[in-house]
Amino acid sequence: MQKIHDLIIIGGGPIGLACGIEAGKAGLDYLILEKGALTNSIFNYPVNMTFFSTSDRLEMADIPFMSIGVKPTRTEALEYYRRVYLHYKLKVNLYEEVKTLQKTEDIFEIKTSKSDYKSRNIVLATGFYDLPNLMDVPGENLPKVLHYYKEPWPFIGQKILVVGGANSAVDAALECWRKGAEVSMVLLGDEVDENVKYWVRPDIINRIKEGSIQAFTRSKVKEIREKEVVIATSAGDVSIENDWVLAMTGYKPNFALLNQLGVEMSLDEKRQPCYDQANQESNVPGVYLAGVVCGGLNTREFFIENSIAHAESIVKDILKKSNRD
Repeated sequence: MQKIHDLIIIGGGPIGLACGIEAGKAGLDYLILEKGALTNSIFNYPVNMTFFSTSDRLEMADIPFMSIGVKPTRTEALEYYRRVYLHYKLKVNLYEEVKTLQKTEDIFEIKTSKSDYKSRNIVLATGFYDLPNLMDVPGENLPKVLHYYKEPWPFIGQKILVVGGANSAVDAALECWRKGAEVSMVLLGDEVDENVKYWVRPDIINRIKEGSIQAFTRSKVKEIREKEVVIATSAGDVSIENDWVLAMTGYKPNFALLNQLGVEMSLDEKRQPCYDQANQESNVPGVYLAGVVCGGLNTREFFIENSIAHAESIVKDILKKSNRD
């Protein structure tokens, strides 16, 4: 007879790890399934990224988060969560992607790229960094179009177009320009996002103002070709020479998993999943949501520091319903 877990957590990011810690403390038989590396989203951040939050606000489970600066770097965060993982001996299956989810009576059946599992409860802590928002323009499938940016070195001496005006786009534009790339940007509005990190925003505004980085405001990419990009501007179409397109257009949650389980979502543009804020349980009994996935397409409301508490609420509710509190 196949083993039935008390809880399976999908997503091995900081919030998924927090859920595993709380489940372990409560004596629940749990398992974390992660499609990539430990804290895969953070691993995929730009190499030189600095967090907006301070290290003390990212601390969890009584493990101090030490960083050289007030705001930790990507590398420091990866090391911190590695220590959390080892300290609590968390049960995590890495590089195991969840393919299908379904509920039969009161038991969830999970099929992954490596095995099958059963569980009484599920936590979706999948974040939003896995699936990029596509521009849906001709040529977006060309090899020169990248939806993830790691570091500037491949773009030395290259003509690059950065699409987007949020933190990831601004970081990529500035880093590549400083390493010798010829950088242009496409912005939907009149300037970069007002929520860009406060110590970075003046830098990009000044680089655009002085002409070091060319910005096409109130514009969209219309077509991507092998050696050029066509940009639709308020004054008409403009074609520029181009070697690479960095499409920093944001990301979205894995709605497919939510849909498979029957989790309802709002009908507005946010597509926010339905859940009880008191215990994080969705409209489907036994399905809990944790972290930024709770916001749907509104990814600016949930962060690591204000989502860690989701873990305790979820486990407390599971214990209550199983008469184990």
